This record gives sequence, C-alpha cells and structure tokens, in this order.
Amino acid sequence: MADEHPAKRETDEETTAHTDGAAVESAEAETEGKEKTETASETETESEVPEDVVDEAERLTRLAEEAAVEDAAAAYRERRDELVEEHSFTPRVRGEDDTLVLYPEEWVDDSVVQFDRIDDTDRAVEVSLSGPDLGADWEAVEEANQAIVEAVEAEYGPDHATNVRAFADFMGNHYLKRVDDATDDEREEFLTEYYPRNAWPSKEQESIVAESIALVDDVGDEVPGT
Repeated sequence: MADEHPAKRETDEETTAHTDGAAVESAEAETEGKEKTETASETETESEVPEDVVDEAERLTRLAEEAAVEDAAAAYRERRDELVEEHSFTPRVRGEDDTLVLYPEEWVDDSVVQFDRIDDTDRAVEVSLSGPDLGADWEAVEEANQAIVEAVEAEYGPDHATNVRAFADFMGNHYLKRVDDATDDEREEFLTEYYPRNAWPSKEQESIVAESIALVDDVGDEVPGT
C-alpha cells in the first residue's frame, strides 16, 4: 500500500505534538495551582495566635479603653496580657493609628520592641480598634442600644431619647458598637457629620445633642454587655 500523503502525515504529527504539549502544559498548570493552594492553606493554618484569642484580646482592649474607672481598665489589660502571653506574644496598642498589635515576645525587651530582632513581620497580629467591632452581633448591639435609648427617655425625656436613637443608628450601622462604647472620634464624627445630615432634629433636640450623647455613659452601665 502506498504511504499516506507526506503533507497529511506531517499535519497529523504536528497535531499530535500540539495536543501532547497542551496536555503537558495543562498538567503543569494544575500542579502549580495545587501547590499554590496548598501553600496558601498552610499559611492560613500557621497562625501562632488562635483566632479566638485574638478576638478576646481585642474585646478586652476595647473594654479597657472604654472603662470609666482606671482599676477596671487595669483589670481588663491584665487579663488580656495574661491571655496573649500564654501563646508567647506581647500585646501593645499603637496610639498613632489606634491598633492593637500582638508581637512575638522575643521581639520585646523591657517593654520596648527591638526592631533588629524582627525576623518575619507577618508573625505580628494587628487589629484596628477604630473600626467596627467585628466580633459583635448586630442584634445584640441593637438590643443593648435600644435599652439605652429607653433608659435615657425614662430618666431624661423624649428629646434626649430621640438624639440617642439617632446615635444608636449611627453606631450600630457604621461601627457595630453600643453607643456607650463609642470612642471620642466616633462621637465627634456623629455630632459634626452624621447628625446634621441625617437626624432631622427639632431646634430643641439640636441644642442639647451633645448633652444627650454624654447621657449614654450614665445609663449604659445598667444595660448588660453584648
């Protein structure tokens, strides 16, 4: 039998080579993708401080910052420090951007971070204290805030309560926090930006809003924590 046409045989060989090459490339890409996934997975599971410990350290730090009594604040900080130190880390609050940082304890000497000892910056854990409290539950926050609104109304009247209700909407929706947990910056943001644009107060309510916001501290202690 006569050989196949040379041009056809050459085309078939090229097709086979192209198919084999594509298969190899596909296999290599699949392997590379799998390796990347495994590496990412390993990185995610290699955190030295458990997530629940980080959450609790954040909660205790927030409580310490918001405590009206220094003895209570000191107790919260002490509990936080002990919890984090169980995992060989040291907590610090970075004041310039209001961030809780957990440093490996070998980086710290006499309460000062020694930057020449930092081997891998990814080992440190950073949690912003200025944004929403991500460990909070919206329904629990709203329930506590509404209880504070009602307590303000019972003790100080409806105009103050209306202002606090607006503050509760702001804190719950923007920061997922109780009104009595608001920082000074968050209170200022409410008074200067949110309230004038969104609250639609009466003249009486507008004239007393700063006082209304201060009242949440008076009644907040009576409302159970979230």
